[in-house]
Amino acid sequence: MKQSVRYLLKNFEALDQQEVTVYGWVKSNRAQKAFGFINLNDGTAFDTLQVVYESEFLDNFGSVSKYRVGSAIKAKGILTLTPNRRDPFEIKAREVELIGDSSEDYPIQPKRHTREFLRENAHLRPRTNLFNAVFRVRSILTHAIHSFFQERDFIHVATPIITASDAEGAGETFGVSMLDIKNPPLTEAKEIDYSKDFFQKKTNLTVSGQLEAEAFALSFRDVYTFGPTFRAENSNTKTHASEFWMLEPEIAFADLEDDMDLAEKMVKYLIKYIKEKAPKELEFFNRFVEKGLLKKLDYVLNSPFVRVTHHEAVKALKEAKKKFENTPDFNEDFATEHEKYLVKHFGGPVFIYDWPKNIKAFYMRLNDDQETVAAMDLLVPGSGELIGGSQREERLELLEKRMKEMNVPKEELQWYLDLRRYGSCKHAGYGMGFDRMLMYLTGIKNIRDVIPFPRTPRNCEF
Repeated sequence: MKQSVRYLLKNFEALDQQEVTVYGWVKSNRAQKAFGFINLNDGTAFDTLQVVYESEFLDNFGSVSKYRVGSAIKAKGILTLTPNRRDPFEIKAREVELIGDSSEDYPIQPKRHTREFLRENAHLRPRTNLFNAVFRVRSILTHAIHSFFQERDFIHVATPIITASDAEGAGETFGVSMLDIKNPPLTEAKEIDYSKDFFQKKTNLTVSGQLEAEAFALSFRDVYTFGPTFRAENSNTKTHASEFWMLEPEIAFADLEDDMDLAEKMVKYLIKYIKEKAPKELEFFNRFVEKGLLKKLDYVLNSPFVRVTHHEAVKALKEAKKKFENTPDFNEDFATEHEKYLVKHFGGPVFIYDWPKNIKAFYMRLNDDQETVAAMDLLVPGSGELIGGSQREERLELLEKRMKEMNVPKEELQWYLDLRRYGSCKHAGYGMGFDRMLMYLTGIKNIRDVIPFPRTPRNCEF
C-alpha cells in the first residue's frame, strides 16, 4: 500500500513497526560504509521523512548510496518510532528503488541559494524549503478566502478576464486583439479599425472585476469575485506585478461602515485560519524570513482596527515631530513612510476613510461635503496598505456627473448606469491583492517570490 508523508505524520503512532511504502524526491543523501540516510519529501507535507538504509538489508546498497539530490525514488520499509530524536519516526528501508534519476547538474542542491537564482529556476524552486512553504500557504490561503465568504452565504462570481472597460480609468491595460499588428486595418481617420477585430471593438485584459460584481450584488446581495487581474504598469518595485490575483467582495444594502466591518472580520479570519492550518510553515517563516512574524500576526489578530478620516490622518502627520521626505498633504495620497508612521501612531491596524474625491475613482460615493468620497484604505503593521474599498455611488445623476468630470466614457458603461436606473440601493465593496496578503502572512518582501511564475515588466518566462 502506498502512503503519503502527510498520512504518516498524522498516523505514525498507530503504524509503529508496520511496513509502509512511500514515493518522493531525495532532498539529501548521506552514506556511510554500511548504512546511509535519505531525507525524502513527497510534496504532501512541509516535513521531510528520514529513510535509513543498510547494506545488511539492501542488495543494491552501493547504488542507493549514490542516488543524487532531486532523484525520484520508492522506499519500502518498517516505520519505527524515535521518541528521543527530533523526528518522531523514521523508515528502516527494506527496498529502495530509483524511479527517476537526477543528473549531476541539478541546480537545487542542499545549500543556500539566492532569491534571484531561484527566480531564474522558478520551475524547480518549489523543491526548496522556502518555496515549498510559500506555495503551500498560498494554496491554504486560497481555500481560506472561499471558506470565509461561503460560510457567510456569499455567492462566488466568475467575472470576465477579457473586457471592453477599464474599471479604474487608469488606462494601464493589456490590449487583446487578433488583428495583424504589422498591417492593422485603419479607419478613414487613420486609427486602428477595431470593428474588424475578433470582438468588433477594442478589448483588454481586466484590471478589476468590481463593476461586474456590482451587477451580481444587486441581484444576490452579497457576492465576491476572486481571480487574475492585469496591469500594464511599467513598475519594477517589490510590490508590483503585471499579473496578480484580486479578491473583490460586494455587499448590497450596505454602507462604508459595513464595508470596513467585513474587511476587519476577513483579515482576522485569514490570519487565524493560516495559523491553524500551517503552523510549521509559519514557524519556518518566523525563524528564517521575518523575525517576529508570529508576534506581528497575533497583534493584528487581537487588536481592534482603528478608524480615522483622511483629514485626521494628515493632521496627525503634520503634527508629528518626525520629519518626512514627502510632505503630507490634505489633498494627496500617502507615501510609504506616512503609512508606516500612521500604523505606529494609532497603535495597530487602521482604516483611513473619507478621502479627497480628486484622487479616487469615479464610482465612489460623494459625501455631503462635496469634497470627499466614502472610500477607505486599511493599513497594517509591517506592510502598509492591504485593502482599498468604498461605498459605491448609487445615485444616477451624481454618478453621471462624476464620470463626465473624470472623462469616463458613458457609452461602454451604459449597463453599469442601468444598475442605478433599476432598483438602485446603497452598496459597498473592497479589493485586496491576494499576493500582497500572502506576502504579509509569510514575511516575504518581494511579490515575485509569492507568485509561482511571476509576470513583471520585461519578464514573461516559463
